[in-house]
Amino acid sequence: TLFRSSQLQSWIRGNVSDCERSIFIFDEMDKMLPGLIDAIKPFLDYYDYIEGVSYRKAIFIFLSNAGGRLINQVALDFWKSGRKREEMQLKDLDNALSVSVFNNKESGFWHASLIDKNLIDFFVPFLPLEYKHVKMCVEAELRLRGYEQNEDIVTKVANEMTYFPKDEQIYSDKGCKTVTRKIEFYT
Repeated sequence: TLFRSSQLQSWIRGNVSDCERSIFIFDEMDKMLPGLIDAIKPFLDYYDYIEGVSYRKAIFIFLSNAGGRLINQVALDFWKSGRKREEMQLKDLDNALSVSVFNNKESGFWHASLIDKNLIDFFVPFLPLEYKHVKMCVEAELRLRGYEQNEDIVTKVANEMTYFPKDEQIYSDKGCKTVTRKIEFYT
């Protein structure tokens, strides 16, 4: 981990030295080795310069599924109480989400100083997609491929997706990840 931390820091330093408005996107943070994310802390902390380089204009985006179960549960609770998922606000998730991610031993954020020191400005939850959202994904993919809208294909693809919870079938298990492959069958 020490070698990887050093490589990561060197990579960030080189990019920001070349372009102060660099954007770094770290995907699947929940699969990152615990502790590795702390290598990024100096670049996010409240320093004006590190070794003559300012990181104030660099943007760091961390994507993770670590809070996915909690987000799904809150969305389902909203649905069960008759409220729409669009009514959900960040405050409905923020505290529980940061604590669950920070305390999850399987997460790259586990006891990470980025959370502990409040260096993450925003948690942006990706809400589970409902049937109507999946249909919108199918429509968008058809447009992207240059096909005319075909409600029959849209409905067939959306119906082939799997949804949860088992009895209610409200939210797509995989979001829209498999829409592209399913469309290929019908076009």
